[in-house]
Amino acid sequence: MVAGGATESNHAGYTGSGFVNYDNAPGGYVEFTVTAAAAGQATLGFRYANGTTANRPVDVSVNGVVRAGGVPFPGTGAWSTWRTATVTAPLVAGVNRVRATATTTAGGPNLDRLDVTVGTPATARPAEVNGQLRVCGTKLCNRYGKPIQLRGMSTHGIQWYAQCVKPASLDALAGDWGADVLRISMYVQEDGYETDPRRFTDLVHGYIEEATRRGLYALVDWHQLDPGDPNANIALARTFFTEVAARHRDKTNVIYDIANEPNNVSWAGIKSYAEQMIPVIRAQDPEAVVFVGTHGWGSLGISDGRSEQDIVNNPINATNFMYTFHFYAASHQDEYFAALTRAAARLPIFVTEFGTQTYTGDGANDFAYSQKYLDFLAANKIGWTNWNFSDDFRSGAVFKEGTCAGSTFTGTGVLKPAGQWIRERMRTPDDFPTS
Repeated sequence: MVAGGATESNHAGYTGSGFVNYDNAPGGYVEFTVTAAAAGQATLGFRYANGTTANRPVDVSVNGVVRAGGVPFPGTGAWSTWRTATVTAPLVAGVNRVRATATTTAGGPNLDRLDVTVGTPATARPAEVNGQLRVCGTKLCNRYGKPIQLRGMSTHGIQWYAQCVKPASLDALAGDWGADVLRISMYVQEDGYETDPRRFTDLVHGYIEEATRRGLYALVDWHQLDPGDPNANIALARTFFTEVAARHRDKTNVIYDIANEPNNVSWAGIKSYAEQMIPVIRAQDPEAVVFVGTHGWGSLGISDGRSEQDIVNNPINATNFMYTFHFYAASHQDEYFAALTRAAARLPIFVTEFGTQTYTGDGANDFAYSQKYLDFLAANKIGWTNWNFSDDFRSGAVFKEGTCAGSTFTGTGVLKPAGQWIRERMRTPDDFPTS
């Protein structure tokens, strides 16, 4: 139901048949009917656009009771730029009336839709418990200043396996698996971003919104691989990260990984790139945590015959960032594990990619050495994302071939052995201290 507004479709990016444009007056409202299977707390996600620089606040009521007064709905930069504002409120079993009422003479924002998560308290969801993250010392800390470990999955290249990243699979990842973070792997070359920047940027925007709806952190992976020098793509990276950070700057669940696996490039070259790119993101999203890949394909230099000492002796001149490490347990054993152990004592580290197989993401699983790594990461609260959330033919893809064409992603029947193993370890309870 709409009063004091009209349904329109003259700005791009909306979903469905249009959006509601409030009249420029207080008192206009949009009312949604929400049916809940059981009474309980719910997260109400209002997707909106506000092309002005001033807030367009509304009061959110449920069944005639105001549950959130003056929700700000700040500017999004353009009427075609959409964000999500969330409110938590109790719902009754059965039919509920959720109303968003404008409170100022400017009216409300353009409202696209309402997404409702019912039955699980919002405080149980990782990104809503922990809020805006920051790097404190060598740890990733939540809004309470407490070190935490995030655990999750990386997509495969979204140019090849977008069919594996859809509502049913993400519901399974957040609910059945108990993940905390989704790594969005956007290749730059290899039929990726450079072939169609608009398409791939929009895919990333969509995946960030999907992660947000499920209370997950969204890790945006600039998956440069060949060429291995990230400086070769710096102009593209500036364009991409400027838009993504500007659109999602009001979210507290977005992390930026600006260089996947630098290779055939010196640490000094990576450092130079990072010191140029981190300010690009900070200009749009000042509080965001940024990740930077290390030399030797994310090995802290070991695969190049170097070591983490290159980084220790010449650290990146920035704050609120982490270095990344990758390992494949069947290939990367004692020398790599020792480097990680040394580095973790001195540097902020996040494992943005690992597998239980060889470095090709295929072959036999070495679950014993994988467990050695995971035990260390847990003991030191070092976060990780596993490669990869797809039905690729390789052993490192968690789903059996053909799974992504369907709609069933829960349980173990659809999983390869590596998928069963990693799901079991992700389902153990999180430790997210709040005091």
